[in-house]
Amino acid sequence: MGLLERLRKEWFILGIVLVIAVARLEPAVGVKGGPLKPEITITYIAVSAIFFNSGLSLKTEELTNALMHVKLHLFVQIFTLVFFPTAIWLFLQLLSITPINEWLLKGLQTVGCMPPPVSSAVILTKAVGGNEAAAIFNSAFGSFLLGSSSSVPFTSIFSQLFMTVVVPLIIGQIVRRYIKDWLERKKPPFGAISSCVLLMIIYTTFCDTFANPNIDLDKFSLIIIVFIIFSVQMSFMFLTFLFSTRNNSSFTPADTVAIIFCSTHKSLTLGIPMLKIVFAGYEHLSLISVPLLIYHPAQILLGSLLVPTIKSWMVSRQKALKLTRQPKTPVKV
Repeated sequence: MGLLERLRKEWFILGIVLVIAVARLEPAVGVKGGPLKPEITITYIAVSAIFFNSGLSLKTEELTNALMHVKLHLFVQIFTLVFFPTAIWLFLQLLSITPINEWLLKGLQTVGCMPPPVSSAVILTKAVGGNEAAAIFNSAFGSFLLGSSSSVPFTSIFSQLFMTVVVPLIIGQIVRRYIKDWLERKKPPFGAISSCVLLMIIYTTFCDTFANPNIDLDKFSLIIIVFIIFSVQMSFMFLTFLFSTRNNSSFTPADTVAIIFCSTHKSLTLGIPMLKIVFAGYEHLSLISVPLLIYHPAQILLGSLLVPTIKSWMVSRQKALKLTRQPKTPVKV
């Protein structure tokens, strides 16, 4: 494989490295309130574009089937809202005897209680080629479910989810009906479009991370927290993979991809307002926020780096399943 061909194949990984480097050099460009205005261009325009793209690319029957996939939805929501926070709480009982700052540990506990994000889990599932429709439902439903039961204003959550997820998805489905033949003939690069949007999200996320004064910890604490967060993410991704690929699970490889990302990703957009309400008046609020501020870019970075590996597994697994289902040709004597 030539260098140019290799670069084309690995363009997304190279893009991740490039946008992080650019964000590190001049984070002020992509921070909230900066020239790029990510609070508008990312939160509303980019996220709406993601779901309009999904509406265009997904068949209506795929969305309907995903809605009826109750077992998958239960798995994701129970893992996200019950197993994840419980496991983190047990893990923190061990960490409480270490010299790690107790407020950072409280921050880790709050991370465990957060719902999945609306955008990153969907984009990563689409980039791999997994069950995108199921990822859309679980990401939106998780945010809606936890948001409606918390102190965060219900109308604010509902209106934002409706305008950036539901409306673009419906518009995409309507447009698809009129250009369906053209889409099937030309086969636009929906996956590449979503990957480009993800690079924009990674860039602005790391701009916020590098410019955030709250992450001004001593090097030891920062390294330990980063190590714990990456370890938790890898462990839970591996657990969801094991649970969803058991022989009696009945999940397809595409389902497993959606489960891995939706069950382990946590929402910064909903998380920060919740922290500000729950811990209002706490002088250690900045320390409590640090784990979530690190978890958010870490999950996007780790998920993006694992896209080629997970995609390779999914494709090979689908081929193997297809071969096992083919009727055996009788041997002629």
